[in-house]
Amino acid sequence: MSGLLIAAPASGSGKTTVTLGLARALADAGLGLVSGKAGPDYIDPAFHAAASRKACLNYDPWAMRPGLIRANAAEQAGAGDFLLVEAMMGLFDAAADGTGAPADLAATLGLPVVLVVDCSRMSQSVAALVKGYRDYRSDIHLVGVILNKVGSLRHEAMLRGALEASGIEIFGVLERDPLLALPERHLGLVQAGEHGMLENFIAHAATVVTRCCNLERLIAVAARQERGRPETAVPRLPPLGQRIAIARDVAFAFTYEHLLMGWRMAGASLSFFSPLADEAPAVDADAVYLPGGYPELHGAALANADVFRLGMQAAARRGARIYGECGGYMALGEALVVADGSRHGMLGLLPLVTSFAERRRHLGYRRVVPLAGSGFSAPMTAHEFHYSTVASEGAAERLFSVTDAIGEDLGEAGLRRGSVSGSYMHLIDLAPEAA
Repeated sequence: MSGLLIAAPASGSGKTTVTLGLARALADAGLGLVSGKAGPDYIDPAFHAAASRKACLNYDPWAMRPGLIRANAAEQAGAGDFLLVEAMMGLFDAAADGTGAPADLAATLGLPVVLVVDCSRMSQSVAALVKGYRDYRSDIHLVGVILNKVGSLRHEAMLRGALEASGIEIFGVLERDPLLALPERHLGLVQAGEHGMLENFIAHAATVVTRCCNLERLIAVAARQERGRPETAVPRLPPLGQRIAIARDVAFAFTYEHLLMGWRMAGASLSFFSPLADEAPAVDADAVYLPGGYPELHGAALANADVFRLGMQAAARRGARIYGECGGYMALGEALVVADGSRHGMLGLLPLVTSFAERRRHLGYRRVVPLAGSGFSAPMTAHEFHYSTVASEGAAERLFSVTDAIGEDLGEAGLRRGSVSGSYMHLIDLAPEAA
């Protein structure tokens, strides 16, 4: 396996666009390529999958054990594939406890780093910035840069002069291009499934990258890892059941592909259904998973999805294990109040009303310990990111006790009633002490 980590000094530098362009350009050139996304990002992996035409996995250096990261890379890359991973935030930006930076991921997988630099507001200072990133940690290898948002040939000459004098390789120079911008929502991009011209965007990004970057050099500097024996015996989060029905559409799109891969490896069979298309989970499913997403953008449609509602209620009556996280948790409740104050009836399987009428951001890594009767057996790592608030809760058992990345106690979270449970936590991996 060979590969690269595409990183940047900060968010907004253009690393997603560069990664998408590289993924499509290298795939079209015949390179066996798979892609990954660092951190707890649900949105970018869908763009990666569209660009590479293969499933994208998350590689989270805070929430995932190093053994799981290496095992997933070996499983995903297969025989000889090129692993192209996009970092999150800045190369050395970490969780509140100082761990989990993209640089940690590069060290775990032995991936060389290419730094994408937004040059729109700098010239010769680029050399000081890149040299600082190159020399900051001895356990990573920053092999060079791609210069982004360059304003003119004169601007490019100034940048090249500064970097070449410092011995820093330039793999490409991308000019400012309004067609290389993607719409955003909250702290991320608008979902790939909602981007009506996504294929055109990716094709344009690939054309630009092919024209402006030295693809042969990028392939040449990518590290080739000795495979050895893949870490396939690494413990993983166990499946929710043996026949798991999973909600999947633009309202419920936030699913970690590494979880599904682990469930399949454990022998579970997976089926998919669309609540927005008013579909019910498979009648023989012994577990139903409602992942996160944007149910608040589709409140009326979900409230009127009678087949979905009746199918979920039937699953609960027959004792199927039902778990919803974040958006799925909201859908399991009695009602959802959207931003304009409108109230939409949800599934009514948990005594919960959530609201966007008064938005409040909840964001951060979590460690969760299952409470008695939860159905989960071991401490886990998770991530929380939502703007909704709990308007009311009724009588139900709690699901987890929760601490944040620095160990601060956040109390108990989630609800459980019978075989139905949910929380705002996006579960990622077993905690290190549980493996």
